[in-house]
Amino acid sequence: MLLSSWLLLEISFLDPAARFHFSLPLQTWNHLDLVVWWFVACDQFFFLSSTLRNPDGGLNISMRSNLPVEVVGNILSRLGAARDVVIASATCRKWREAWQNHLHTLSFNSNDWPVYHDLTTSRLEILITQTIFQTSGLEYLSICMDDVDEFSAAPVIAWLMYTRETLRQLYYNVRTTPSINILEKCSRQKLEVLDLAQNSITGVEPSYQKFPCLKSLSLRYVSISALDLNLLLTACPKIEVLALINLDIALSDATATMELAGPSLKDIYVEAISMDKFTLEADNLENLHLKDCTLDVFELIGKGALRILKIDDVSVIHLDIGESTENLEVVDVSNFTIMWPKFYHMISRSSKLKRLRLWGVVFDDEDEVVDLEAISVCFPRLTHVSLSYDLRDGDLRDGYGLQVSTHLENVVVLELGWTVMSNLFSPWVAGLVDRCPNLKKLIIFGIISEVFVNHDLHKQAKSSLGPASILVCGKGKRHFTGGQGIGCPSSPSCKQWILSPGTLPCAML
Repeated sequence: MLLSSWLLLEISFLDPAARFHFSLPLQTWNHLDLVVWWFVACDQFFFLSSTLRNPDGGLNISMRSNLPVEVVGNILSRLGAARDVVIASATCRKWREAWQNHLHTLSFNSNDWPVYHDLTTSRLEILITQTIFQTSGLEYLSICMDDVDEFSAAPVIAWLMYTRETLRQLYYNVRTTPSINILEKCSRQKLEVLDLAQNSITGVEPSYQKFPCLKSLSLRYVSISALDLNLLLTACPKIEVLALINLDIALSDATATMELAGPSLKDIYVEAISMDKFTLEADNLENLHLKDCTLDVFELIGKGALRILKIDDVSVIHLDIGESTENLEVVDVSNFTIMWPKFYHMISRSSKLKRLRLWGVVFDDEDEVVDLEAISVCFPRLTHVSLSYDLRDGDLRDGYGLQVSTHLENVVVLELGWTVMSNLFSPWVAGLVDRCPNLKKLIIFGIISEVFVNHDLHKQAKSSLGPASILVCGKGKRHFTGGQGIGCPSSPSCKQWILSPGTLPCAML
């Protein structure tokens, strides 16, 4: 009882207004010990968050005592962060019961509480163990400790074995020593989401390590062989979402080839992967996103379900997404070298395309330009168009650009950008705006050279879009804008247009 009196005294000292409304439940000493752990983990004392207080600063115990214990459990689950949940559960007996029997979500994240960084690894392991073991029926568990070098294998195995029967989502980003087979501990259960980082996967046995309910798998900074990765997908018959980020992939041959098959896959994100050939067989794939990858060959084998294609800062010699692209609705390509005739042929059958973004693209041939006439004919449903690349004289020639009669009738948002300001930019913008009779919003991005003075800047803006005013936005960005309802002089239907030159020196404004 000496310990409990001391704890109550400290809390009352920190918040005198609460001493008439709050007392720690002492019926369960195990729970009290856990609360004390969180209060004094680093010689600091904390009190409940302001969301649990009355307007006068006191705790509204009477209001919360009328809530069903299941509702209290949902409230605690929405708090998420382990420290907040444990301390809030000390409010009264019902909240402690909700914490023990009706808590669904628990998260240990080093960004949630600065004190995590000061705890020793062994002390942190004890804290997590006691916290998890006070609950029952956890469905969501997240342990992401960026500053922890390595956890011991024993407590990690204990956490997984204690929660495996009810767990539906697991986010785990901590190294362990010695390495443990997390797949073995979590397979054959109800797990639906697995996000694994900073670990290794070896010896996948799909006949034993099955994930019958898994729908989303994310592997980040994970060491795995190409064979094991494919076997892992085989062990997940219902998987729909796959993210592969910066994997250390062990390849079985000198040609650096990886083949993956996921019949149920609908969404795949691949980042920072380098190899000679990557073949993906996914009949139902709807969303393909490649980022910061170096590949000689990428091949998608599917049945035309692809709706979204995103390519960002990818180096690939041969890109093949198949002939069945008629369901594509979004094509977003940035920081990418393309052969326009070949790329256009690849997406030309996408009559349902609604968004086309070619941003920071570089053409393989100096004589290549974006054929706007072909775009307007083949993609009649386009509503959003974004273009940014180095302009050449060919961009203004008849047949490529801007004096032909075909219009982009459905385009309502047009985004244009430049890397180097030239005398081609103004007529290019004017011609594009003229081809969009129903344009509602025009946004222009670019970098204004410091040699431009204020007068020159306004002159350049007027030459493309008419009078412009300067709007200072957050994060130091400054935009030239025509404002809401003013209208673009080149397109009567356009009610909002913005010239966004990025971050300019204050002296220029």
